[in-house]
Amino acid sequence: MATVSAQCHYLSIPMSQRTVLSLSDVSVRRGDRVILGPVNFSVAEGERWVILGPNGAGKSTLLNLLSAMSFPTFGSVEILGQVLGKVDVFELRPRVGFCSSLMAENIPGDELVRDVVLTAAYAIIGRWNERYDLWDESRAIALLTTFGVRDLGDREFSTLSEGERKRVQICRALMADPEILLLDEPAAGLDLGGREDLLKRFAKFSSDPQAPVTILVTHHIEEIPEGTTHALLLEDGLIAVSGPVDQVITSEYISAVFGLPIEVQKEGARFFAKAQ
Repeated sequence: MATVSAQCHYLSIPMSQRTVLSLSDVSVRRGDRVILGPVNFSVAEGERWVILGPNGAGKSTLLNLLSAMSFPTFGSVEILGQVLGKVDVFELRPRVGFCSSLMAENIPGDELVRDVVLTAAYAIIGRWNERYDLWDESRAIALLTTFGVRDLGDREFSTLSEGERKRVQICRALMADPEILLLDEPAAGLDLGGREDLLKRFAKFSSDPQAPVTILVTHHIEEIPEGTTHALLLEDGLIAVSGPVDQVITSEYISAVFGLPIEVQKEGARFFAKAQ
């Protein structure tokens, strides 16, 4: 099946808002292999993005760049007006909330849920003897309430279900009031009920005009939350197509990128797919 990566498509995106993320001619090389790029990509204030693509397409590599957790081999990455390589990343990273399964593996199993969230105020994992003020405690409780896990505050993290852990991780990523929120497959491993509950809560949260810019990575279009404004499809480390979500999440583009005839349907604000 023909793919769309040979000629990258950029659909019309209004750029009246402030740009918060920008990648210019970015590539990432591992050994003698280029695993991402060259990529040109920008995100404006108020936008909600989803990134999709097959396994090995470069999604996690792209997210690591956007979170300032890694650096490009070539090109320029600008995050909130700061260029990677010319800024102290330890000052930049707290402005970017990052939720991923790899980061969750570092959370001590005996850590109380409320402390998992609270410690993000100091950008640490594992509570020691640091002190938190009333604002920190109130914000942690508010976030746990928003994502439906307030009653679990006194539970140990290791005792939670996968769905409960995912919601606590999102609360932690939001604790420092970031300007950008990055979510790496937040619904992975959840059953249908857990997935739908998480997506419903996240859609409600992100509808707030004060919510941060969000970028969500997933393999499945069913996991695109309501309120998503833009989409980017990756294939073999290259951007296949990028633009407004309704113009990108189509049968034509999804079929081409995933190499299989797929019918995409939209019901209300949600997308669904099935093989033809």
